[in-house]
Amino acid sequence: MEGTFCVHTTGSRPKLVVSSNGRGVVSHAGSRLLADLADATGLTGAFTDALRRLRPRGTGHAPGRVAVDLAVMLADGGEAIADLALLRDQGDVFGPVASTPTAWRLLAGIGQQALAALRAARATAREVAWLQAAETRTGIPASQAGGRDLPGLVLDIDATLVTCHSEKEQAAATYKRGFGYHPLLCFLDNTGEALAGMLRPGNAGANTATDHIAVLDAALAQIPDAHRHGTDILVRADSAGGAKVFLTHLRALRDQGIRTFFSVGWPVTEGVRRAIRALPEHVWHPALEQDGTLRTGAEVAELTGTIDLAGYPDGTRIIVRRERPHPGAQLSLFDLDEGMRHQVFLTDTPYGHGSLQHLEVRHRAHARVEDRIRCGKATGFGRFPSRHFAINTAWLELALTAADLLAWMQTLLLESELASAEPKKLRYRLLHAAARLIRGGRRVHLRIAATWPWRQELVNAFARLATLPRPAT
Repeated sequence: MEGTFCVHTTGSRPKLVVSSNGRGVVSHAGSRLLADLADATGLTGAFTDALRRLRPRGTGHAPGRVAVDLAVMLADGGEAIADLALLRDQGDVFGPVASTPTAWRLLAGIGQQALAALRAARATAREVAWLQAAETRTGIPASQAGGRDLPGLVLDIDATLVTCHSEKEQAAATYKRGFGYHPLLCFLDNTGEALAGMLRPGNAGANTATDHIAVLDAALAQIPDAHRHGTDILVRADSAGGAKVFLTHLRALRDQGIRTFFSVGWPVTEGVRRAIRALPEHVWHPALEQDGTLRTGAEVAELTGTIDLAGYPDGTRIIVRRERPHPGAQLSLFDLDEGMRHQVFLTDTPYGHGSLQHLEVRHRAHARVEDRIRCGKATGFGRFPSRHFAINTAWLELALTAADLLAWMQTLLLESELASAEPKKLRYRLLHAAARLIRGGRRVHLRIAATWPWRQELVNAFARLATLPRPAT
């Protein structure tokens, strides 16, 4: 119901008259940046080719464009398919946007073949984005740990639980006594890109080697050939990634010219406890903080040679960190007896390629994947829209695409703190900016509010977008 209402306020706030008949007013104007970036990287075109068969008789909305609009909506903070209305109701900015039923039909039509085509399309667009970064900036940034740049690429694999509040296909009870899904994900630590994900039932095993292998292979397929071959690729995981089968597969990738290394957690078994107790004090070295300074109350030591690592790849090393526990830390009986918290990990980084302290702080930086997952849950895979597992699998792929768009925006178009900000801040400062549409000279002008604190950052991002080299067509 439209109408005009007078809002009575107290104190120093001005009196407002509120109505719902505004014209030429645009909200979420900054999200057009993501839509244009999808075009500039070739993602829209690649999605269009990948989903061409889902367009009946060439009529209606192009499925690839619908998929991109869904990804833009998720990157903007939308949570449900119905949230496409925000883009659809601003046709002067976003163009024709599919209806909610059309979007549902698209997701329902994405089977395994179409899903594989979507993943290949994402890889094609990623290669373009990385080339654009190389031409306009300094290329893909280095991952960091201990105050130093890490060589090559760093992949972080981790699983998470997603609660389902209704009965959904393949949702199941989780090990934390919840109910839902247990997806396994892989992020590129260098940029925050969401390389791969596998939707799994809630009761899926955390340390399933076959799932880790599938996600790793899918993630490697997303990396452009020029980087996948000839570049060091460090794969990090918690103890769920410490299975012999997974690490053996990871090592075997070197036979294909993929220079993979691993740094994965390992459980503190009884044999590890005995080895730790037998270590002399002089072999313990001070641990480091992520900025390279000494970490108070923490030390690291090498256990290689004291633990049986038969069946693991040649050159596997085992390293332990002990630290005074912080208040509230969950400690084992062994930790309680020793008065220190112990964490152990395996790595095949050769001797001479980094100090013991550096290898440990490098592994501890794997914790950043928890932030990636938390942000990813706010960008689409924190809730799933359908009762059908196949539709939710397609939704996950578009949520990963949304995370990629945000990462590419930061890598290619943003500077200073916004280049490393979380999605929540990006939405508040850039994507949700208000603007006015002005028509003149056969053009449509998007005028960002002159009082918007981050207007110049947004204008600069659009300017950089306009100068990005476009892929050949």
